[in-house]
Amino acid sequence: MPITPIIIASVVSLLVGGAITLLITKKMAHSAAKNIIEEAKLEADVLKKNKLLEAKEEELRMKAEVEKQANARMSKIQSAEAKAKQREMQLNQQQAELQRKRNETDNLRNSLENQKAAIELRQSEVEKMHKSAQETLEHISGLSAEEAKEKLVESLKDEAKTAAASYINDIMDDAKLTANREAKRIVVQSIQRVATETAIENAVTVFHIDSDEIKGRIIGREGRNIRALEAATGIEIIVDDTPEAIVLSGFDPVRREIARLALHQLVADGRIHPARIEEVVAKVRKQVEEEIIETGKRTTIDLGIHGLHPELIRLVGKMKYRSSYGQNLLQHSRETANLCAIMASELGLNPKKARRAGLLHDIGKVPDEEPELPHAILGMKLAEKYKEKPDICNAIGSHHDEVEQNSLLAPIVQVCDAISGARPGARREVVEAYIKRLNDLEQLALSYPGVIKTYAIQAGRELRVIVGADKISDVETEKLSAELAQRIQEELTYPGQVKITVIRETRSVSFAK
Repeated sequence: MPITPIIIASVVSLLVGGAITLLITKKMAHSAAKNIIEEAKLEADVLKKNKLLEAKEEELRMKAEVEKQANARMSKIQSAEAKAKQREMQLNQQQAELQRKRNETDNLRNSLENQKAAIELRQSEVEKMHKSAQETLEHISGLSAEEAKEKLVESLKDEAKTAAASYINDIMDDAKLTANREAKRIVVQSIQRVATETAIENAVTVFHIDSDEIKGRIIGREGRNIRALEAATGIEIIVDDTPEAIVLSGFDPVRREIARLALHQLVADGRIHPARIEEVVAKVRKQVEEEIIETGKRTTIDLGIHGLHPELIRLVGKMKYRSSYGQNLLQHSRETANLCAIMASELGLNPKKARRAGLLHDIGKVPDEEPELPHAILGMKLAEKYKEKPDICNAIGSHHDEVEQNSLLAPIVQVCDAISGARPGARREVVEAYIKRLNDLEQLALSYPGVIKTYAIQAGRELRVIVGADKISDVETEKLSAELAQRIQEELTYPGQVKITVIRETRSVSFAK
């Protein structure tokens, strides 16, 4: 198709229009860039001015802070200088005062030296005069100074011994008139207010049966039943010709009681063989243990004792099956507890603590183990183990004087224990042991020089000693009585207490013919 002039004109027109438009756009962009650059310069100038202002403000602030610190440091320096000047003035004053005192001390030392010299001179003169007087006295008396001193000392010793013996006798008489009367009143009142029973225990228990036929069943074929019973209970079972009776022998009363109750159930049931024996003994042992705990609880409730450790309650219940010199241990402990409470009330002490210590004083006799210790020491250790108070533990451990008594509760328990064990009918002894104790008392007294005869009377609770009037003086009788009491307490074993009476008399015999 041929290009017409119209098309060419249109194209040219379009090209000219585009060029103009491009030129206009370029001018506008250039103008906008110029405006942006000018605005950026303005903003940069403003920002620069702001930063300069901030820097000046920071500089002024730091300058003020430095000046402030410098002023504070200067103030401290001035204050330290003032204190140093004041301290220097004080030191100068003290130095002046020290110098003054030093001068006074030197003057005083010089004065003392002068006085010392004068005193030494006077002392030498006195010694010369004393020596001269001593020589004169020795010449007149015919004795040296040492001999005269010895005679004077011996004379003073004799006078002091006589005065001391007389003073001791006066004190003893006064104590016997007052303290003995008051002590008797308290003890008698305590005994009168306590009513108790007397229970006697043996080392054997007799089990009664209806007929001797049961003996054969208890023994069993080839003795198997009786051997099983002895092995289960730890008690010796004696089946002899005694009619309708079997003897249970053993030193442990708890085991004897278990054996007695087990035999009773086995005989009542009729089935007696080793397996049944072991079953019944185990059942009875559990019942006895429950009875022991129940007895301990009932005893503490009866006595009004609270807060006792369960193990101590069990040991208290175990006392029911123990005895001492034939006296039931639980009954003895209950009686001692009541006596302690009464006596403590009379003396103005705490009766509850006294009753508690009295009940527990013999728990060392019923331990589960058997250590080689005195029962008082063992009881004290048990009480300490179960958190009893120190004064109660001390009262338990000292009631036989094995430890030192450190409270008023201890002698009360000791006295009440002796009262409970010493009252008539409370205890019994084997005849041989009783006779031996009396002989030991008499022989101990006869071992002293000047003793003529001895008599153990009132079941061994009093020892009367007759001495020769020409061999022992009145003062020596007091000494002999005290020494005998000390030796009996240390060497012999006895219930209660022993009274020692030393008798010295002069007899003049004549015959009328």
